[in-house]
Amino acid sequence: MKYVFYVLGILILTLGISFTIQSDLGTSPFDALLVGLSVNVGLTVGSWEIIIALIMICCNSFLKRQRPEVLGLLTALITGICIDTWLFLLHNLITPELWYSKVVCFGIGLVVIGLGTATYLHTNFAPIPVDRLTLIIQELTRTNIFLSRTFINLVFLIMAIILNGPIGIGTLLSVCLSGLLLNHFMPITKKVLDRILTHSSTSPIYDKGKKHSI
Repeated sequence: MKYVFYVLGILILTLGISFTIQSDLGTSPFDALLVGLSVNVGLTVGSWEIIIALIMICCNSFLKRQRPEVLGLLTALITGICIDTWLFLLHNLITPELWYSKVVCFGIGLVVIGLGTATYLHTNFAPIPVDRLTLIIQELTRTNIFLSRTFINLVFLIMAIILNGPIGIGTLLSVCLSGLLLNHFMPITKKVLDRILTHSSTSPIYDKGKKHSI
């Protein structure tokens, strides 16, 4: 059941990313970096997700002084494929032109990203390297997710600006709100998923005991 929520979380996360890209208001600094690399260098946004993930896995390994988390590359691979798939599906379906429709599109994307990230992170199975870095910095600096996420976003923002990525008002909102949203959703998803996972793990035992008593 845990792996179902793992995949579901990534599907939700990548849907949110696609919404922010389609809003044309600017994306998160990390996604702006991916789009900038895609436009200026080539390859798809999802492909750069995988390449950058490989680099970050090595960085995370250095910071934690442990073996590289190879499973993180699996998550990045799934994420990259999902991003390209959602962008392909939404390309002609969601093309907001008026400013308020762009704001709505971006707002939906930002909230969905927070929910998706919190969902798959709670499964504690092969997090995306950038999210693992968030948790590592939180642990090393003894701060909360909001501060560590904001710091990482600022670093990627500088890199995205250098590569002429899609920087806009949405990028600023993402820097200010993404960590806050993640910090908000984490305890909620923990409460809900713990209840579901606990129920699913105890149900067979309960049923078995019930049949035995009959």
